[in-house]
Amino acid sequence: MDTDINSLSLKELKELQARIARAISSYEDRRKKEALAELEEKARQMGFSLAELTGASTGRTKAPVAPKYANPANRSETWSGRGRKPRWFEEALKAGKSPSDLAI
Repeated sequence: MDTDINSLSLKELKELQARIARAISSYEDRRKKEALAELEEKARQMGFSLAELTGASTGRTKAPVAPKYANPANRSETWSGRGRKPRWFEEALKAGKSPSDLAI
């Protein structure tokens, strides 16, 4: 490729720059995939998965937690007792109710 870049217009230079950036990104992506494939194969040969060796997540999600409390005014509003307290729970506590009063 013997292109005289000095003879190109600004528009042509920017197009060439964008094509080069895409080519570099594509090259890096291919190299990463090749490296990952090699590492996975080596781990498999040794009887492991790459996720086991690196501690990476296997993509499993945690099971939902059963609700522990319910809003007395609207039983469809529930809370598991984890995370931020819902507004209805805090309001009930301020009104003098105990958590055991709200338990399902």
